[in-house]
Amino acid sequence: MKKIMNNVFKYAFLFGAALFIVSCSDDAEDNGMIETELSQAEVNTLLETEDIASSVDTALAELFNDNGSTAKTAKNDCYSAEYTDTGFTATFNNCVLNGTDNINGTLVVTYGANENTAEFTATYTDFFVGDIKINGTRTFVITSSNEESVAFTVNSTISVEFADGSTISENGTKTFAIVFEEGQDTLWNLSGSWTIQKDGNTYSVSGDISKQFTCAYWSSGSMTVNKNGLEVDVDFGDGTCDDKATLTYPNGASEEIDL
Repeated sequence: MKKIMNNVFKYAFLFGAALFIVSCSDDAEDNGMIETELSQAEVNTLLETEDIASSVDTALAELFNDNGSTAKTAKNDCYSAEYTDTGFTATFNNCVLNGTDNINGTLVVTYGANENTAEFTATYTDFFVGDIKINGTRTFVITSSNEESVAFTVNSTISVEFADGSTISENGTKTFAIVFEEGQDTLWNLSGSWTIQKDGNTYSVSGDISKQFTCAYWSSGSMTVNKNGLEVDVDFGDGTCDDKATLTYPNGASEEIDL
């Protein structure tokens, strides 16, 4: 099972940050009917912590698989790990990983209660990706693996501090799935519910969205975003690969936006 976890993460995180940024236009149509209440920057914020933290997920999967010895140095010169019966400590030496900014710091990783399951919790303590500091925990669990799909769940309680002192905090659960359909494009799916706090605003997000691996945009499904009590539906379409989505507000007004 741990080998499955390793392969899943290697495959999934090849797509890294590009799959986690949903970018929406903040320009309302010139019909005088709608004033955008949810900006492009805010929609990006909803997934920004995932983008940052996922920088080290591939490395963690590799280290999780190599848990058979103590004081073992990983093959990648970027990091090393020391293993115990309950987990490992991974140290990153101010290096570039998967095209990210320099990564620096130490993570403590603890295996799930059942050592035969593909589960671990990574604890960040003043961990840096470039000049961004991460604190908190992320727990990874394989939820399914078969010929048709592979899925894993990430439960996060995390805070991110930027160089200017601003912060983002995230709490919640996201499930990522790779879906293989014979004769169809392979799909990348994101579902779950999570809450973001930034700049005095609280955003509660839930939804189920998908994109084709060959498409640059989320192209099907929808998300509900509740910003300080204002609930907006973001509809990504019927699966057609395009850069359009539709925002629908509580009064029934709708707006097509560019992704």
